[in-house]
Amino acid sequence: MLELRPNCECCNKDLPPDADDAMICTFECTFCRDCVESKLRERCPNCGGNLTPRPIRHVSKLEKNPASTARVLNPEGCGQRAHL
Repeated sequence: MLELRPNCECCNKDLPPDADDAMICTFECTFCRDCVESKLRERCPNCGGNLTPRPIRHVSKLEKNPASTARVLNPEGCGQRAHL
């Protein structure tokens, strides 16, 4: 199950579970669409993979399966693509 991380790893913007601008990679690194388009060139700076829109968990499912509250912030890595 997706963690639904609560913030952008680059700019720390809040990304609630219903955010339509949250983007993730296959490792669930989470970024806002603005950072993905302006800094990351559509690639995860951690793994080099592509970033896609994060699915929205219906509010009725959040009670039993809540979003994560653990914030991840790594602004040093923003704008730099991972080398595989």
